[in-house]
Amino acid sequence: MLASIVTLGCKVNAYESELIKENFKRYHYDITDDLTLADVIVINTCTVTNQADAKSRKMIRSARKNNKDAIIVVCGCSAEHHKEKLLDLDIDILIGNKDKSKIPLLVEDYRDNKKRISKFYDLRNATFEDMRIDNFAGHTRGFVKIQDGCDNFCAYCIIPFMRGSIRSKDIDVAYEEVKCLCDNGYQEIVLTGIHTGSYGRNMGYDLTDLIQRISTLDNLKRIRISSIEITELDDKFMEELKHNDKICNHLHVPIQSGADKTLKDMNRKYDINTFKSIINHLRSIRPDINITTDLIVGFPNESDEDFKETLKNVKEIGFSKIHTFPYSLRDGTKAALMKQVDDRIKKERTDAMLRLSDEMESAYYKCFIGKTLSVLVEDGHEGFTSNYIKVHLDHECTSNTFVDCIITDVDGTNVNGKVL
Repeated sequence: MLASIVTLGCKVNAYESELIKENFKRYHYDITDDLTLADVIVINTCTVTNQADAKSRKMIRSARKNNKDAIIVVCGCSAEHHKEKLLDLDIDILIGNKDKSKIPLLVEDYRDNKKRISKFYDLRNATFEDMRIDNFAGHTRGFVKIQDGCDNFCAYCIIPFMRGSIRSKDIDVAYEEVKCLCDNGYQEIVLTGIHTGSYGRNMGYDLTDLIQRISTLDNLKRIRISSIEITELDDKFMEELKHNDKICNHLHVPIQSGADKTLKDMNRKYDINTFKSIINHLRSIRPDINITTDLIVGFPNESDEDFKETLKNVKEIGFSKIHTFPYSLRDGTKAALMKQVDDRIKKERTDAMLRLSDEMESAYYKCFIGKTLSVLVEDGHEGFTSNYIKVHLDHECTSNTFVDCIITDVDGTNVNGKVL
């Protein structure tokens, strides 16, 4: 039997899809990327924007059109958001963001009873669904989902409704999963979640406690955090960052806007001066740390002055990369009811921010020309440094090994290195 898993959206979805693959293998399925050959097709959907929803629906239709006999399973955020609208797409099993770990069992149930399955829950009152991965195929970095849900309710975001309230993996379970991955050869672990920095809230521990715990594993060389909010970079975390060399020299800290008025409209929990102050503290601990960010342009009511203020502030903060998104109206959010910015203006602002991002990224990389950095080799010809610089190596090296290399030149945002 063959199963195929299609993943749309974020790193959490990628982790969950990897778990779905492992579970199918336990049921003696082989995994294929060819949807036309699959007996079961699982589509793990995304709803972060209207475009993501459209892409999810297109994938569902395509899967059915090209494989009329396959069992089609649809799960994830778009399924959670549009369960009624998806019922007419000839889906055999439709679930949301709970029971992904049970998909092979649901497939067996469907085979036995030949009845469509649709299961959904109140995720605002859900418990954490334990998932454990022993191997992350095709990656030298092991991902561990430690947290799910979000309670921030930013004005533009539907995810708290689709993923539910904050909940976390038990610290002992998380430790054992990290240990297993390290025992299987993974030297870098990426801690991920919907709101990773909230890990352990109301459970008597926090993200720093987990980092301290897994840092005791001798064969774990790097700990990477997928994303963390500025409000979660507290004194306890900063102190750990100061003394723990296993924490990667890179943090992804979403800013979303550089204008106080827009931040307030977005229902973000900080102002620009607070953001700058914490980033300055970070750099006092790790002067060459790579700080990347997410930013939305063209948010409702964003004026030319607001955008100019954002440009000014992101330059002053000195991000090395700005993941820029034009605001996309998301039905069911507060921002959908606000005055929208013209699409032409959004595109102009997006282009301007992307140009700035490229300039800042290249400038950051050029600071390391002539310096020696440790690279974890990914596919023989390239790999990543602790501060998340992708380095193209001058000759092939063994994957999943660390090599020292001198950064020789930077061409735009491409970085080349000579292996020592």
